[in-house]
Amino acid sequence: MKRIFFGLALFGSLSSCYQPERNCEDFRTGIFEFESYLEGELVKSRFIRNDSIEIDFFRGKTDTSSVRWINDCEYLISNLNPKNRAEEKPIHIKILTTQGNTYTFEYGLVGESQKQRGTVVKVE
Repeated sequence: MKRIFFGLALFGSLSSCYQPERNCEDFRTGIFEFESYLEGELVKSRFIRNDSIEIDFFRGKTDTSSVRWINDCEYLISNLNPKNRAEEKPIHIKILTTQGNTYTFEYGLVGESQKQRGTVVKVE
């Protein structure tokens, strides 16, 4: 009985120490690609981000947003030239995990409870 208890305690303590990789600093700047489904079609966007500006290229159009880092793994994006009221709300992005040249993130409009997830690839 003591062996079983000791084994379970050892397994529990080792498994609770696992932390996913989060090297968020590696993704603060660069050129990135993001794929998502929009109206049933797989679409790709490309964006360039420096520390405080993000330029997004999507379907032949360019958008520029400000980037404000909350901490190493979370930031807010605010469209600099919103075309409607929906584009005026900032988007909160939280990097959940990183691996190699990719990161998985969660995003949603500030003040809204609905969140979505995605994966971004750093191409340069």
